[in-house]
Amino acid sequence: MPVKIRLQRHGRKGYAYYHIVISDSKAPRDGKFIERIGSYNPNTNPATIDLKFERALHWLQTGAQPTDTTRNILSNEGVLLKKHLLEGAKKGAFDVSEVDVRFAAWKASKESSVIKTKEQLFAEKQADLKARLKAETEVNKAKAAEVAKKKADAIAATIEAAAVVETPAEAPTEEVVAE
Repeated sequence: MPVKIRLQRHGRKGYAYYHIVISDSKAPRDGKFIERIGSYNPNTNPATIDLKFERALHWLQTGAQPTDTTRNILSNEGVLLKKHLLEGAKKGAFDVSEVDVRFAAWKASKESSVIKTKEQLFAEKQADLKARLKAETEVNKAKAAEVAKKKADAIAATIEAAAVVETPAEAPTEEVVAE
């Protein structure tokens, strides 16, 4: 029975999330599976991955073949690196304690890069908000100036109209002619 590590689709149309499962290669995509080892949500930024690290490593060591996408996920989480380091230790390339040291160093660098990416995304979002606020205030100032001009014109027109009403055209006065 060839075993695969693959994604099982869930969620609604246009908003999918996935379970990472171990299944027989002949089983349908969303059908029967042997074990669920995690989840993957590509809808968040950055994508959210919840993985049972030890179970994934166990299945890789027993011969389960990951699909392309799950291979990328496992690689990003460090499962493939840990498997590679453990195989090197079995062959005698280095000691088992060296595996933990190398993996911890890789994990620390990975976490720092993820934190840096999140901070950069947050900074970009804040800069975008500031730019949008500045543009909105400029538009509001322009609208306020336009409204003030219209009000001034309306006041000037009413004053002019009132001046015209108060000073009527001089009517000729009738002089009584004495006869």
